[in-house]
Amino acid sequence: MIAALTGRLEAYLLRLLLPPLALSLGVVLIALVLERLLRLFDLVAASGSGLEPVLVMVANLVPHYLGLALPAAFFASIFSVVAKLGEDNELDAMLAAGRSIAELTRPFLGVALLLSLFALYLFGFLQPESRYRYRENLYEALHSGWNARVQENVFADAGRGFVLTADKVDGTGRQMTRVFIRRDANGVDEVTTATTGELMPTADGKLLLKLGPGRIVRDAGVDGIEDIAFDSGVANEQFDAGAPPFRVRGDSERELTITELWAAMHQPSPPQPYAELAGEFHGRLVRSLSLPLLPLLAFPLGMAAKRGRRAPGVVIACLMLLFLHHGVQLGESLAETGKVGAIPAVWTPFAMFSAVSLWLFRGSLRSPGDNPVARLVGVVETLIGGIQLRRRKPAPAGVST
Repeated sequence: MIAALTGRLEAYLLRLLLPPLALSLGVVLIALVLERLLRLFDLVAASGSGLEPVLVMVANLVPHYLGLALPAAFFASIFSVVAKLGEDNELDAMLAAGRSIAELTRPFLGVALLLSLFALYLFGFLQPESRYRYRENLYEALHSGWNARVQENVFADAGRGFVLTADKVDGTGRQMTRVFIRRDANGVDEVTTATTGELMPTADGKLLLKLGPGRIVRDAGVDGIEDIAFDSGVANEQFDAGAPPFRVRGDSERELTITELWAAMHQPSPPQPYAELAGEFHGRLVRSLSLPLLPLLAFPLGMAAKRGRRAPGVVIACLMLLFLHHGVQLGESLAETGKVGAIPAVWTPFAMFSAVSLWLFRGSLRSPGDNPVARLVGVVETLIGGIQLRRRKPAPAGVST
């Protein structure tokens, strides 16, 4: 079917491209996820949560890391395919048979357009939803087991305005020493300290915190500060066993889908500052539209890597991809400050990247064997070779070194 639609040569190029693309995506994703997985294990283990919340959070991180890995993996796959074709002289045979560089690039551009549509869905819809679910799951994991085990020197949000911590906690998480409680009740700030405390669940699912000797300091407003000492007491009979519910999605512009961003940008009173919404909106568009440019850059760099000259091409590629990634990030930050418009701030790095990619590709069209990258690589190799030769040159006779 593929051969019937695109021709045998195009199908052959696609068969060469897809395995390294899948392998590159898998390797990069696994490396990124494992690094975050270890940190999540350390974070969640301290709260007493199990393995399941960690796996759910990691699953919600996949869209974020996929967005980071996709451009690099796609570029690396095209680069490796073209470099291999050059080393095996297959590229020369294709050009000698009448195939042009533009024709050879066409299947890669087709894949790039499909990936660009997928990236628009990924950046525009999937990432905002998964980002919110990750934060929600992290919040639930950190608060899910606090009623069974209080952590030492860690503030726990117990709901109803209660914040609780203790200097010492036994192995059960219920017996505490040097307890500190802060409560915000209808605007009244109240602080309770006690030498001991015991956390006890009740039959109706609430919690009782029995306190030993301590003090209550309360801001009584016009009446001044109340300072009450007690020998024993209960913190609150309505002490919630569960954590308060997580906030609704949309507190951050990064949690809004691209259609929600567009709608919010055109509201008379947007929920977030217009500059932040616009910077996020245009940043997602740029990241999606940059993928079709990668074949135009990877093909001439891959051709310049013929006969083992890969290192300079890889360096140039890494520098350009880093420029685009960090340039867009910088543009978003500048746009969010409101000092620079979102369109010039975010689209300028994209325009510069596009111009260089098109220039390199057009040079390859005019002279496939002598494109600008190949000439640059040749100059770099000549300089390196001259430096190495000078270092290896033996000293004149009679001169000690």
